[in-house]
Amino acid sequence: MSRLHHPESHLVQRIGWLRAAVLGANDGIISTASLIVGVGAAAGTRNEVLIAGVAALVAGAMSMAAGEYVSVSSQSDTEQADLARERKELADSPAFEKEELAQIYVERGLDRALALKVAEQLMAKDALSAHARDELGISEITTARPIQAALASAATFSVGAALPLATVALTPFNTIVPSVSIASLIFLAVLGAVGAKAGGANAWRAIARVTFWGAFALAVTAGIGKLFGTVV
Repeated sequence: MSRLHHPESHLVQRIGWLRAAVLGANDGIISTASLIVGVGAAAGTRNEVLIAGVAALVAGAMSMAAGEYVSVSSQSDTEQADLARERKELADSPAFEKEELAQIYVERGLDRALALKVAEQLMAKDALSAHARDELGISEITTARPIQAALASAATFSVGAALPLATVALTPFNTIVPSVSIASLIFLAVLGAVGAKAGGANAWRAIARVTFWGAFALAVTAGIGKLFGTVV
């Protein structure tokens, strides 16, 4: 009798790169557009606006990459420390570790005899992986990947930041503030929809969330730019 194979692709497998990508693109659009709108509202020239936008793109991409790498590396270091501790405990007290794993399965609904059998069989195959997954919550899907997170954040930040910059280059200078604001909110709405679709979430909720905070950031920086422009 042949076995049926039913390969599945779960959305949670995307969580590592998706979080970094959405964060990078969202930050790229909002921070660069806000800076452009602030400088534009302060009556800067087109060149000043473009220079500020390009500087925001480069500095932001580097900052995102460094921030993600350091943050996710810290998570990775913690995971490795936990695994090293677990490896030592397995070597020193295998019977206790088996009992500990079995108790986890009992709490999930298995009867004690079956839980002990499952723990014994899983530990015979790969004791560290069994404890990492079921005791520590570390798996191949959720494990920290610092380089992947850093590259995803830097790349998507650059793409996001390039969109309001392109709007500056393609619109008349006297309409830069409203043009960049409207275009950026559209970009954010599209990003929210794409991120929601990739993650299997509600698109309208994601769109409302990103556009609200984007509009808030743009309004605040435009107000500050206008205030400083008037004072100067």
